Order: sequence, then structure tokens, then C-alpha cells
Amino acid sequence: MQRVNRPYVGIPSFLRSRICEDLTKLDAAIAVFGVPFDEGSPFFPGSRMAPRSLREHSLRFGGGEGGYFDPRTRKQYLVEEMRNGLIADVGDVDIHPTNVERTFENITGMTRGILERGAMPVALGGDHSITDSIFRAFDEKLHVIHFDAHTDFATFEHDMEHTNGHAFRHVAALPNTLSLTQVGIRSLRHAPAHIEDVFASGNRVVPINEFRDLGPEGIAALLPEGSRVYVSIDVDVMDMSLTPGCVSAEPDGMSYADLRDSLKAIAVSHDVAGFDFVEVNPLLDARTGVTSYLGALTVVEFLGNICAQPRWAARRLSRPR
Repeated sequence: MQRVNRPYVGIPSFLRSRICEDLTKLDAAIAVFGVPFDEGSPFFPGSRMAPRSLREHSLRFGGGEGGYFDPRTRKQYLVEEMRNGLIADVGDVDIHPTNVERTFENITGMTRGILERGAMPVALGGDHSITDSIFRAFDEKLHVIHFDAHTDFATFEHDMEHTNGHAFRHVAALPNTLSLTQVGIRSLRHAPAHIEDVFASGNRVVPINEFRDLGPEGIAALLPEGSRVYVSIDVDVMDMSLTPGCVSAEPDGMSYADLRDSLKAIAVSHDVAGFDFVEVNPLLDARTGVTSYLGALTVVEFLGNICAQPRWAARRLSRPR
């Protein structure tokens, strides 16, 4: 008899997908993994608890037939992927508390293991310091699109270079970064160098006012059609009224629809190599877990739009077995 499997029942893997902690046996097109790390957050701790919370809220999606149904389009998404076990949850990166270098090596190692099996990595953070460790695992050259209220391009001062404010200064300097486009930037807590150094390195900042002029399709059009891209999503790109469970939340941010439509436009126009979603802090969240829910929703919808593209079927079939 088929199980009812209400959201509060069972082991909370992402979208109740099969668990595969041995990457040598991974046979999936998409591999979701957690990075429960928040030592890069110099203010409040707590985002280390996000991967577990995002997994729990992901159980609220998907009907008995697999996939999820969008009433706006009257279409189902991720049906093939969920029915046929093409999404796997490969567990969490092994975190070595206070040993940041070892933890970051483990992040790169897990990501590389996923890529070697031909799967697309989807990382659930954690704070934003983790992104450059994920991106280092890619051998190919990629464009990077970064959604955030902050550039995370802080200068290396006071012997600090691995906080959640430094990740994209590292990313911009990596040899496999073709370009960096930072979208939704608005915080008044930037120093001038945090912005000007992005431009000086030949990259692009799209402040929130410019985003509103360009719109989602305009953001996708900043890169050549069909570009291979890595996408990094900080929950604080959305307005702070939507994200009580985020320590770095800022006013005047995107609506959920702004972010959703931008990610869809990227999925339609470009080939997404992988992505991360970061900076949810369940310890600060409303009792309903609204920020975790919003995070799970963002990841699920982005995956749905990636997998709805014609290029995805060819990519899925070409992966090594």
C-alpha cells in the first residue's frame, strides 16, 4: 500500500529524495548537499542549522504523482526527476569546527565528487563564505551570477579573509571565473572599495534600482545566450519583510516574484552548471519557519525551471553511469 507520507513523517531528505552518502555510487542527475557552516558569519550564529530546516520544509512540496504543480502555468515540474530517482540527497559536508581550511577543503571535495559523477551540485548553506569553496571544484570556465543585498567583496583586513563578506573577492580571482554579475545590491554597510573593486576587476554590479529598470529578462540578457553559469543566491536579496530568519536582511529588496522570475529567465536563457542557496538562520526565524519555507520554495522552483528546458534532457541522458 502506498504511504501517505505527510511532511512531518520520515527522514527529511530534500524533496524526500533517496539518500546516497557514498559519492562513488551516486547515480543521479541532481545532487543536493548541505553545508552546515556559519563560522564565516561575524554577527549571529545559526545558519549552520539551515540545511536541516530547508530539507524539512521541502517535504511540503510534491503530490503523490511526483513533481509539483504550478497553478499559474497549469504545468507539473520535476515529475521525471522525482519519479525516477534523478534527484539524490548526498548528505552534509563534514564540518571541522574552528578549522576553516579543512572544512573548506571538504566542501570542495564533496562538490568535486558530485561533478565527477556527472550530477549538478545544489548546495544548501550555511553562510555565504562557502561559495568560493564550492566554485573551486569546477574545472570548466563559468560565468557567475550572484543574487544578494551585499557584494561580499570585502577587503582582506585584520587577518580576516574567510567571512561571509569575502567570498566573491575570492571567486572573482579564480581562473575558472569568466565573469561575475552581482544583482540586487543595496546595503548602506558597503565601503567604497567593496563596490569599486568589483568594477576594477572587470566585473558587474547591478544595484536594486538598476535591477528594477532591467527586469528579470534584462538580467539574463547581460550574458551571451546559452552561457554556462553558476548561480549563488543569498536569501537577503529579498526584502527583509520576507526574511525574518536572516541576520543580514536589508530593506528595499526584491519580492519573491522578482527573484523567482529572474532565476527562471536564467534557466531559460542559460545552462546552469550548479547553484547554492545560503544565509537562512532558523534560530532567528518566525515560528512558522517562513524563511526556511521561502528558501525551499526558491530551490524547488529554480530546479523545476532548469529541468523544464530542452537542454536538460540531453544533459541528463549524457551523464556517466
